[in-house]
Amino acid sequence: MQVALVPVTPFQQNCSILVCERSGRAAVVDPGGDLERILATVERTGATLEKILLTHGHIDHCGGTAELRRMTGLPVEGPHVDDAFWIDQLPAQGERFGFPRLESFTPDRWLVGGDTVRFGQTELEVRHCPGHTPGHVVFFSPEARLAVVGDVLFAGSIGRTDFPRGDHDTLIRSITTQLWPLGDDVVFVPGHGPTSSFGEERGSNPYVSDRALAGAGGGASRPRHL
Repeated sequence: MQVALVPVTPFQQNCSILVCERSGRAAVVDPGGDLERILATVERTGATLEKILLTHGHIDHCGGTAELRRMTGLPVEGPHVDDAFWIDQLPAQGERFGFPRLESFTPDRWLVGGDTVRFGQTELEVRHCPGHTPGHVVFFSPEARLAVVGDVLFAGSIGRTDFPRGDHDTLIRSITTQLWPLGDDVVFVPGHGPTSSFGEERGSNPYVSDRALAGAGGGASRPRHL
């Protein structure tokens, strides 16, 4: 699987273009905005876009979804239905943060943990990873050993939990029970910043490394950013 990252919106969110190299079909994950840049990147890959996937309902991750679906006719899959209240707030959030006019929408398919999503001949596993938002999901390719984790985990940090219905302990549990068992060799694409691996974060992340969690008695300090 080929991966192209397109930083979008003033928040520099990592929109991911995932290309099934066997079929030449692609999925776009988290089209938060800057749709012309996203579509230009897809065109450079030579792939045919087949699906829109969403990790969660925050504006920088899904703000461009309604417009992209209208432009392309593509189905939208994800996130979990518990993030519907975030998607419903997109018009108001857009005004607050100075985005172009945004629309709320209903995905063609809400996802739950244990689901799979497909594009071309590629299949991704869905992991429900609440904490940053209640309906956050992660997409994992066992074949490519790659996970697209949205704002659950970052290189050297974890997602914020001070938003409505965020919960720090739930986020830590999502990371340790849904991500770590996938294997230290898994490379992940975060919602912001550089890629890393689960093994690297277990070794050095100040919030969820094995040492940090042991020292905190199973909990970890709260991040100050992201």
